[in-house]
Amino acid sequence: MALVEINFDGIIGPSHNYAGLSVGNLASSNNAGAPSYPKAAALQGIEKMRANLRLGLAQGFFMPLDRPNQNWLSGLSTDMQSAEPHIRAAAFSASAMWAANAATVSPAPDTADGKCHLSAANLLTMAHRSHEWTGTLAQLKLAFADEAHFAVHGPVPAPFGDEGAANFMRLCQTHGDAGIEIFVYGKTGGPFPARQHIEASKAIARAHRLDTRKTLFVQQSEIAIAAGAFHNDVVAVANEHVLFTHEQAFEHPEQTYADIKRLLPDAEIIIVPADRVSLADAIQSYLFNAQLVTLPDGGMALILPSEAQDNARVWSWLSEMVAGNGPIRKLVPVDVRQSMANGGGPACLRLRVVADPATVDPRFIANEAKLDQIASVVAAYWPESIVPDQLGDASLMDQVRAARMALLTMCDLTALV
Repeated sequence: MALVEINFDGIIGPSHNYAGLSVGNLASSNNAGAPSYPKAAALQGIEKMRANLRLGLAQGFFMPLDRPNQNWLSGLSTDMQSAEPHIRAAAFSASAMWAANAATVSPAPDTADGKCHLSAANLLTMAHRSHEWTGTLAQLKLAFADEAHFAVHGPVPAPFGDEGAANFMRLCQTHGDAGIEIFVYGKTGGPFPARQHIEASKAIARAHRLDTRKTLFVQQSEIAIAAGAFHNDVVAVANEHVLFTHEQAFEHPEQTYADIKRLLPDAEIIIVPADRVSLADAIQSYLFNAQLVTLPDGGMALILPSEAQDNARVWSWLSEMVAGNGPIRKLVPVDVRQSMANGGGPACLRLRVVADPATVDPRFIANEAKLDQIASVVAAYWPESIVPDQLGDASLMDQVRAARMALLTMCDLTALV
């Protein structure tokens, strides 16, 4: 069985809007109330997937969830017409597009039973994300239904918050080798909540049957959270034997690096110094919210938001890095501005799953022809623009639901209705 890393991107849903719901996410807060462009957003995401395919990477996708979430509203004894504006916006949110938060994934080489384990994230810290898990879990169970190769778990119960792979990293020699799994949790973040609880991380490690000797629990820097790094993947990213991190990502960096080197002596740790790239620059540019990937011909590439290229200090440091002899040899800027404006870069849009693509339901695996079909549905059905004041508009709700149904039908995934 050939294990490869497959990036599953969330297709940006037709209800994509800027309601400013994510406390601690500076881009989300700063753009609250602005018009969003769902069609342009989804097409940008599709182009990012195309670019990955052209790099020779395996690519999958997840469907948008049903929005507005009437089941959630019913549980609150309300509906879209009578709900308070913040509840209406939470029910309408398209935040499931950020598939990095969908689940935590432990590949088969790391687990005691030799299966790839996936645990749906509860996302309970934010109301607009807390009701995603039911739709996410249904999708995971369908995509990874082969029980000989996968074990899909429901979310960790309240009150322990879990934000999925955005607070998780894996280091290994190659994707198919056994590795070390690093769970990054928060304690406090000044004015902002720490979203990942250590109790949730430990529960997932137990459910995934990980080797405790090769599992680390690392505290995220309180300074980073307070600066707006609401997830670890805003300040650090790992791929195979490489950790690419900001100097201020972890609360106890030297201990973290020592533990990594003890478990994986060949690990390469690339530290971006704060005196070259400040936390503010890192968060504004989403330098670390990049896809660090291994290319088929060897070497690694950093798939970055174009905002990183626009920031002179960030781009200067990156250019120096790739000009050296380090493992990251290529910079690939991509335009995901609609996602960035709501606080999510290229890495937010994807969930990494190391598996044999032949064991995954083929309806979730991308190729150029399938992306052409998806793009045609988006072009025909997705709204051009949405402002938050429209969220109670019955005609918009009808359009959003019809758009999702058209996509599910085209992809033969109406089981997710």
